[in-house]
Amino acid sequence: MKVEGTDVAQEVSTGTLPGWDRVEHLVTDAHDRFRDDADGEVADYIPVLAEADPGWFGVCVAESGGDVHVAGDTDVEFSVQSISKAFVYALVCQAFGHEGVLERIGVNNTGLPFSSVMAVELNSGHPMNPMVNAGAIATTAMMPGSTSAEQWENVRRGLSAFAGRPLELDRAVYRSESGTNMRNKAIARLLESYGRLPVDPLEAVDVYTRQCALRVDARDLAVMGATLADGGVNPVTGECIVSAQVCRDTLAVLASTGMYERSGEWLFEIGLPAKSGVSGGIVAVAPGKGAIGTFSPPLDDAGNSVRGQRATAYLSRALGLNVFASAARVPRRGADHQVSRHGTGTA
Repeated sequence: MKVEGTDVAQEVSTGTLPGWDRVEHLVTDAHDRFRDDADGEVADYIPVLAEADPGWFGVCVAESGGDVHVAGDTDVEFSVQSISKAFVYALVCQAFGHEGVLERIGVNNTGLPFSSVMAVELNSGHPMNPMVNAGAIATTAMMPGSTSAEQWENVRRGLSAFAGRPLELDRAVYRSESGTNMRNKAIARLLESYGRLPVDPLEAVDVYTRQCALRVDARDLAVMGATLADGGVNPVTGECIVSAQVCRDTLAVLASTGMYERSGEWLFEIGLPAKSGVSGGIVAVAPGKGAIGTFSPPLDDAGNSVRGQRATAYLSRALGLNVFASAARVPRRGADHQVSRHGTGTA
């Protein structure tokens, strides 16, 4: 759908984070508040993920100005899993543009589990969004590269640029996922039958499986998210990774679909574009301000880290990150001042 007015120059208005000491204190406090929570279960449908220590918990805030604040197990590496979807989508948007990717992938929430086959069938083979597996496989299949090896290398380099350091493949996770990803292979075959994949479906699944097995830590997630918050410029390295429009498009998709079937509830309660992964990572982005990266393996029944959600909710409120929050610009005129149902002041 083409929306009138989108060709007007984009004006940007964002707030600022509190000072260094305040952010540092709140990150530590978020870790202290929730480190003893015992809710949730470690994912086991990918066998190697079940080996994770349920006690691991790291919290990081990366500011758009480059400052980074950490608490807990922020140097423990884990496979990025579905969080990779957001950044591969950004890379593909950078390569093919807003309309080109929108037409092929879509941006609407399916309301169904992330591995749903029904969502594909109900929409005549059209992937509904890039944050569920069907859309993510179709997105990965669009990565530039004349071979699957070139596509994979472009994925690895692109996500490394977002993180600000070289990311490596976790071969144990890759092997474990490759031995259990029959459903993704079936989804790719289904997309192929509808003419939705430009490459061999099994090769697309292999590249997608590799991207999910890249190793990151909570600090990486925060820096990657802060790059989207900073108009596509990595705030630590200063490198421009994608355009500001690509960041806007990616964050819009994350806001509506990034937390799977809980995306509406997440946005209502926490008010930040975010993406989770079954290893226990979450990245949440406050445009113009920075990003939160958390890691804690125990998940809720939707596949989202329990401690990570709670820490992010706390920091969103304490740091003033909710993109929907506002305060009155001028004081109320009196104690009896009320707002009418039409939005005008009445005394």
